[in-house]
Amino acid sequence: MRLHFLAIGMCAMLFGTNCFAAEPSIMDVTTSLNNSWVVITGVLVFLMQAGFALVESGMSRAKNSVNVIMKNYMDVCVCSVIFWALGYGLMFGVNNTGWFGESHFFPNDLAGWDWTFIFFQMMFAATTTTIASGAMAERVHFHAYLIGACVIAGLIYPVFGSWAWGSAHGGNGWLKDLGFIDFAGSTVVHSIGGWVALAGIIVLGPRLGRFSASGESRTIPGHNLSMVALGGFILWFGWFGFNAGSTLAANIDIGKIALNTHLAACTGALGYMLTTKLFKQPILLTGTVNGSLGGLVGITAGCATMDPQFALLTGVIAGTITYIAPKFIASFKIDDVVDAVSVHGFCGAWGTLAAGIFFAGDLFSIERFSIQGLGVLVAFAWGFGVALPCYFVIDKIIGMRASTLHEQRGLDFTEHAEIGYPEFQDTRALNADSLHSQR
Repeated sequence: MRLHFLAIGMCAMLFGTNCFAAEPSIMDVTTSLNNSWVVITGVLVFLMQAGFALVESGMSRAKNSVNVIMKNYMDVCVCSVIFWALGYGLMFGVNNTGWFGESHFFPNDLAGWDWTFIFFQMMFAATTTTIASGAMAERVHFHAYLIGACVIAGLIYPVFGSWAWGSAHGGNGWLKDLGFIDFAGSTVVHSIGGWVALAGIIVLGPRLGRFSASGESRTIPGHNLSMVALGGFILWFGWFGFNAGSTLAANIDIGKIALNTHLAACTGALGYMLTTKLFKQPILLTGTVNGSLGGLVGITAGCATMDPQFALLTGVIAGTITYIAPKFIASFKIDDVVDAVSVHGFCGAWGTLAAGIFFAGDLFSIERFSIQGLGVLVAFAWGFGVALPCYFVIDKIIGMRASTLHEQRGLDFTEHAEIGYPEFQDTRALNADSLHSQR
């Protein structure tokens, strides 16, 4: 009897009152389940914004915590609108040339499934955009950052996405036609975000005190490691939606994708820890969290086409990259607050190559590896090559970097007139300085 009532309830939720008038077909049930699955996983991807906000804020100093969270909060707001207006059409509109979509801008009259699809992809656009936020933390003007975010969501991300993932309304992308594999976006989302972040921090320059006059790298610790750990868990949780939701259907592939995702995250942390032990360095919480995130980024391209043992290996190597790559970047006096370029750019590139190397049923194919390598190089050339001049223009017109005085005081107060931790700062002095500057 309970099962009977449960079935009636499920029917009512899926089909409304019409379920009592006519028995729904198998196709109706399947369509509704698929739509429900993709919307739910899209919500999980949206939750990743909270994870990014916690990780980035925790790795920053207390005086900049509000500013970092504001960037994460507002880029999803601004970029969702930009992606709806322009990005979706460029990425998934009718693509007759193989280079970009030419239709479905400002979509207002779509079929039922298309609304679900654009919602899901909107969350991916927001993820790509927010990667740059952490790298540029503690010295970028809030409004300059948001302008750059619009360029990412409205141009850089969707155009490369159209090459790699093709159209949803006709035609295809040139990289996809070559056989490029990037199931959920190791390169389309993460490497593009990482290379854009690299361009941003080159234009900005390092934070005050990050490097000595002789070029020695100095650590600037974050203010709250508990937030970093919590953010890491939330990102890990959301990644199940990110990868498994990319099936775009509630089918039997979900289990393997989720398993591969989880295994790579686990071995990403282990890969980082083993590397630190090899170099006889302390095992840091921030590095461990980034190791897991690197494993998650790495498996995103091949989570549906890779067997579990290779998912483990992909994660281990990604975790190693998260230890080595930040040191390589710092050697050029480039300051990445949260190591976003390493975690997303480098690990995304590795994951894309791994998807070709460890493709189930066709392991170590030179041809497939070559196509994957081409995709990685094109992503860097496009993402970095477009972002660098864009940030340079923004810097020249309105200024990218906060003033030295504002950077010293903290961007919470100077950019937003708020303080995340009033117990730690003398608000009277800040208010007096503010009044003096206004005069």
